[in-house]
Amino acid sequence: MSSIKEHFQIPDRYKKWSFALIGVGIVSLIIGFILYGSVNQGARFWGALLQNSVYFLLTVNGAMFFFAACTLAVAGFQLSFRRVTEAVAACVIPIGIITFVILCCLVFGGKTAIYEWLDRSHVAKDAALNGKSGFLSVPFFMTWTILTIGLWSFLGWKLRQISRSIDDTPLSRDDQKKYNFKNSVWSALFIVWFALTVASVTPWLWLMSLDAHWGSTMFSWYNFASTFVSGLALITIFVIYVKNQGYLEYVNEEHLHDLGKFMFAFSIFWTYLWFDQFMLIWYANISEETVYFKVRFEGAYAGIFYLNLIINFLCPLLIFMTRGSKRNWGTVTFMSVLLIFGHWLDYYQMVFPSKTISPDHVPLNLFDFGVALGFVGLIMWRTGHVLSKYPLLAKNHPFLKESIVHHT
Repeated sequence: MSSIKEHFQIPDRYKKWSFALIGVGIVSLIIGFILYGSVNQGARFWGALLQNSVYFLLTVNGAMFFFAACTLAVAGFQLSFRRVTEAVAACVIPIGIITFVILCCLVFGGKTAIYEWLDRSHVAKDAALNGKSGFLSVPFFMTWTILTIGLWSFLGWKLRQISRSIDDTPLSRDDQKKYNFKNSVWSALFIVWFALTVASVTPWLWLMSLDAHWGSTMFSWYNFASTFVSGLALITIFVIYVKNQGYLEYVNEEHLHDLGKFMFAFSIFWTYLWFDQFMLIWYANISEETVYFKVRFEGAYAGIFYLNLIINFLCPLLIFMTRGSKRNWGTVTFMSVLLIFGHWLDYYQMVFPSKTISPDHVPLNLFDFGVALGFVGLIMWRTGHVLSKYPLLAKNHPFLKESIVHHT
């Protein structure tokens, strides 16, 4: 262990890039507020904030899901880069706070141009919305949002604390059993809450209620698949970056191959959900359901609709199909960046075609990219900060040897 570089030192160039991107985000916010803040209740401005905050929050929370799922599956292969996963997952706290503030501004600011169900007089006259008024209400929305972000942050923090608690203390066999049991219990709690939120209620509230008359039981699973792929891609990018800086000596092509397989597999899973949701609605041809896809499939967003499918399905299918591509550092890096952008685009077409925001034209411009880059800078800063605070290697973990000798 003496030859292993356990502590990550943040390169000056990395710091400059992270702060520069945060600066781009702040400048974009200011310019966006000036240009769009007073037009249609600022729907253009708030739509961009909602899209980016929710997307990046669910993406970094996907890293925490990967951590917890691997713990419950007793998957030791990822121990060589586990601290990278933990660092990415630590971004849930700052991005969660930002998302909460944005949602508070939307709800308590009465932004009916974003959430039409906030207009209670309109809801009272609309039979469909009135039937959902118990669910689509400010008390339920805010209570569930507080519980969602609060427990994501707390449970993730607790799991990271447990992981780091053995860094300075070798474990006896009995202590290893206790440690594994404790880890499993808290991971199970996280997975249960993750299922109740990401795979269930939360995307309905934050995103599906933008089109409050429309509903899909597959929508939350679709969101899970999208952001889990982008979460895996984000972990992979940081693993490759830290490895290229001379750290993570135990990480090799075998681990890269596994990360590539995960991205490939869940890209296919995302496509399965995408096709099922679209095909069932198209085949049934019920006007209350087709209204969601009509504006995206036939309207101004048709180009983004097809580009979304090309990037998030065809590219990983054709590029990741071969074994060699998943073991090539350059190819995997390119695909990781592409998939993060592709699923960001997926969330763009979830938010902006909504009938109260911009259903007739695509307002995509530098403002949207600037806000996204601000979140990228924040993730870079937070991840680098956490990586530099704690050892890069969980050297006393019972399954570390399994990761070192891992072979696919």
